[in-house]
Amino acid sequence: MSVGDDERSSSRGKVMCDLLGPLLLAVSALLFAGRKGVDHQPTSTRSTMSSQQTSLAHEQGQLVRRGRAIFDETPRYAPSYTGAKITCGDCHINSGTEPYAAPMVDLVGLFPMYSKRAGRVISLEDRIQECFSRSENGRPLPPHSREMQALVAYIESLSRNEVKGKSYKGRGLVKLVALTGNATKGKGAYASQCAGCHGADGAGFPPAMPPVWGPASYNDGAGINRPENMAAFLFHNMPQNHPGTLTAQQSFDIAAFLHTMPRPKFNEAYKGY
Repeated sequence: MSVGDDERSSSRGKVMCDLLGPLLLAVSALLFAGRKGVDHQPTSTRSTMSSQQTSLAHEQGQLVRRGRAIFDETPRYAPSYTGAKITCGDCHINSGTEPYAAPMVDLVGLFPMYSKRAGRVISLEDRIQECFSRSENGRPLPPHSREMQALVAYIESLSRNEVKGKSYKGRGLVKLVALTGNATKGKGAYASQCAGCHGADGAGFPPAMPPVWGPASYNDGAGINRPENMAAFLFHNMPQNHPGTLTAQQSFDIAAFLHTMPRPKFNEAYKGY
């Protein structure tokens, strides 16, 4: 090859470098930018999802706390729907967690269920409405009200994800062997065992101690007004400072006495609950 050929080859090589250099740089920049976009997109998505989950968890936590507040201080936090000076926690002790006191733990999985009283299959919301119209001597919570949503959220929070349909230990009031209560003896037992907390007039000292008869008490359609239910509740849970010290017969006697005392009439407009 001649010197002229070498010079022409060198010149062509220089031209190629001059043309390809910027092109290669542009391609590299595009590839880098694309890679950078791919790297950052999942991080941004994860961050957004995490923020949304945190926000939802916060909102749910607030709803649960509101539900517990309504449960523990019902007349205070749901005054439009209560007539009695009784809280949910007066019958469902320790915020609905106490065995043998109609606990709320794992209750969600038992619904829907058939209600003999209502004569139909009911939802958890229906059951809550029963309590408000009977035990609270008030009126049913609207299904989509804030109070209903909060109470359901709280009760759901007590679920331990047990097998659906499996009862928590101490579910309900755990019935006793049926005995015949003596209201006269029950009056004496009430005076010695119950009046210190619930008053000689049965008016109690709300919100610490609920009324057990009178205008501020549960109405005559409440489940606890049935002597067998009241006896079971008393036997397992009362007196509050010495639970388990009443005999079954004393429990039935006191229940019989309470059943004779005046209280509000159930509003038949809510007989569907």
